[in-house]
Amino acid sequence: MIDSIKKIFPEKSERQLKKYYKTVTSINTIETSLSELSDEQLQLKTEEFKNALTNGKSVYDIRNEAFAVVREAAKRVLGMRHFDVQLIGGLVLTDGDISEMATGEGKTLVATLASYLIALEGKGVHVITVNEYLAKRDFETMGPLHQFLGLAVGLNIPNISNAQKKQAYQADITYGIGTEFGFDFLRDNMVRDLSQIVQRPYHYAIIDEVDSVLIDEAKTPLIIAGKMMASANLHKVGATVAKSFKEDSDFQFDRESKTVSLTDDGVTKIERAFGIDNLFDLEHQTLYHYMIQSVRAHVLFERDVDYIIDENEIKLIDMFTGRLMEGRTMSDGLHQAIEAKEGLEITEENKSQASVTIQNYFRMYPKLSGMTGTAKTEEKEFQSVYGMDVIQVPTNKPIAREDRPDKVFMTKENKYAEVVRETKETHATGQPVLIGTTSILQSDKIAQYLDEAGLTYELLNAKSVEQEIKLISLAGQKDNITIATNMAGRGTDIVLGEGVAELGGLHVVGTERHEARRIDNQLKGRSGRQGDPGSSQFIISIEDDMIDRFAKSERERKMKSLKTNSSGKILNTDIHKFIDTVQKISEGSNYNIREFTLKLDDVVNDQRQVVYELRDLLLKEQDVISILSPMIDGYFDQLIEKHCTETIVPENWPLDIIQSELRRVAPHIEVNVAEKKFETTEELRTYVQAVAKAYQEELKHWTNHNLLQKLITEGSLSVLDSLWIKHLEAMTRLKEGVGIRQYQQEDPLRLYQNDGYSIFEHTFFQIKKEMLYQMAKQLKPLMDRELEKEKQAAEENSHV
Repeated sequence: MIDSIKKIFPEKSERQLKKYYKTVTSINTIETSLSELSDEQLQLKTEEFKNALTNGKSVYDIRNEAFAVVREAAKRVLGMRHFDVQLIGGLVLTDGDISEMATGEGKTLVATLASYLIALEGKGVHVITVNEYLAKRDFETMGPLHQFLGLAVGLNIPNISNAQKKQAYQADITYGIGTEFGFDFLRDNMVRDLSQIVQRPYHYAIIDEVDSVLIDEAKTPLIIAGKMMASANLHKVGATVAKSFKEDSDFQFDRESKTVSLTDDGVTKIERAFGIDNLFDLEHQTLYHYMIQSVRAHVLFERDVDYIIDENEIKLIDMFTGRLMEGRTMSDGLHQAIEAKEGLEITEENKSQASVTIQNYFRMYPKLSGMTGTAKTEEKEFQSVYGMDVIQVPTNKPIAREDRPDKVFMTKENKYAEVVRETKETHATGQPVLIGTTSILQSDKIAQYLDEAGLTYELLNAKSVEQEIKLISLAGQKDNITIATNMAGRGTDIVLGEGVAELGGLHVVGTERHEARRIDNQLKGRSGRQGDPGSSQFIISIEDDMIDRFAKSERERKMKSLKTNSSGKILNTDIHKFIDTVQKISEGSNYNIREFTLKLDDVVNDQRQVVYELRDLLLKEQDVISILSPMIDGYFDQLIEKHCTETIVPENWPLDIIQSELRRVAPHIEVNVAEKKFETTEELRTYVQAVAKAYQEELKHWTNHNLLQKLITEGSLSVLDSLWIKHLEAMTRLKEGVGIRQYQQEDPLRLYQNDGYSIFEHTFFQIKKEMLYQMAKQLKPLMDRELEKEKQAAEENSHV
């Protein structure tokens, strides 16, 4: 029934492809006329397009001819001609969707079409890749094409000067790493002067390896942290206590969501160790934080899987690429907890000063598009979070790779023995073999097995990152065996060596199913590029981590009915369905984690927007007094609401406190609240409003005092930044507390939203109060001087 409906209403992907093929035909008809133009005539097309846009045409009106111009320029400058399917890929990008194209289909060249077209609007295009090597490569290889057509090209990578960054962002097309664009956004919102801002308003981004950037990296927010001294002793004590903890009795570990929580017994142990009555008292919040981080360090982080120790330093590993995340550390004391666990010297803690999730950063672009070989399985997430559809673009040549059914074994030992047997058998023919692993630990283990079998290989893991790109590109040469951590060298084509196609192409061996089908597909896609022959074979076991994490009990039940051969291979045909189901559960679980993380960050994101808007206003407005002056009314109102509640009778109102606050905020304005009698809050409010009005009138006399305005701006920014940092820390602690209350059957998201709103209300009240204090502090000496001058003048006049 569903299939017949699908035939009547084909998927959007299919409908779009029909339209795109028509458009490609139109583009192709322009090709001949453009090929007859001189270089100079072809280059003049850019100016012609810009004029058309200025005169009211849209990019879609000029798209066909612009694509044809880029194709013609690519032939002349790069010696490459866009295939029809690459034109389709470019059309998908300009529509703000994801172009799913197989490995080796030339996605880098595809990006030139959309980036050129949208750059003609003069608002900037960001072409984003997953690492510095690819950003530089794309900038160097594709940049000349854009420059030939008269567009400026920039490169945004870490560790370049502010001036270089500004220049890169001012270019028509800017190549760079996704995280660096995000960090620049955060840094721009920490500057003290407009001249230090490097970015301009966002317009359009093309993300290469879009699933890696927007999904794999989306679990971890971008954080800019400042150093603060860690409590080394507390971390060490925490590590000792955590070491003695036992699962289920002292803590519970949810393998599916990778969360850790203390049991009542665990809490009691900590309370005894520190001689306290209640770990959850507000005064012990910091201790609870240190202890839960110690337990997380022991339970969630494994050496040579999540991190390595290099020269007595913890270096984190990107679980999706197997690469070292150079210069990246965990924040909020987790990094120090791992150091304590490993007996290393405790470094300074990273205290979050600014943060944003990948999702909320990229949603700031009015238009977003992407390319990858594997996105269809995550289309729902791309649609709901980013509003992008996934369009599967046909390959230029049919895929000739043979993807063989998984071989599933009872134990890991059985599995590794089969990996060695198959590698040895394939290698004997001269056919190259690429063995994909999920961790450094696993790649080292495979290497040991191959050593025992007397096989020579190249080992690619985070410990050999410098050689990664070169070695992965050689993986298709005859007789080569390469062991690669996950998707090492992603974005690099594996070209087959001479005579390898005749041997069957590159043979890929997967040693474990990944937690998402698309990552398995990425590994398979290493073979069979551009119609090359190739093959893939996954050799897995039911002891693998994915089954451990998501189907431990189901596996135990299934064990009784499993039949195997002498090498431990499972013969039951329904085992494949079981593995597929577990993988789908894994995908769903990871999606839920990302969705929950995003919903939590949405709360902070709303707050961030309010704070950053105020910050922008302070930086851009020369008359900062006019920004702060209206805050006086609101602050005085809140002062009354806070101290004069309905439960307190008027004669007990703390009028002396209100008086000292009014005098502190409004110097030299006559205030006698404490000496007066008020029957109602309205009477008090009327009096206070008069004080506010008198002070606001006084402030008008100082708006042309440039030095004063500058000092007030600097003071206000300092207040805003320091209180925002404290607020972020409070929200992190709230998140931890919400985790505890989740086990009391309360909705954690609702709790976080409600409590987060209350905390932010308090923070924003403090921000306004401290800013007004700062203004009064800068203003008082000047007013004192004015008053002194007036007194002197009065005295001089009286002597005349």
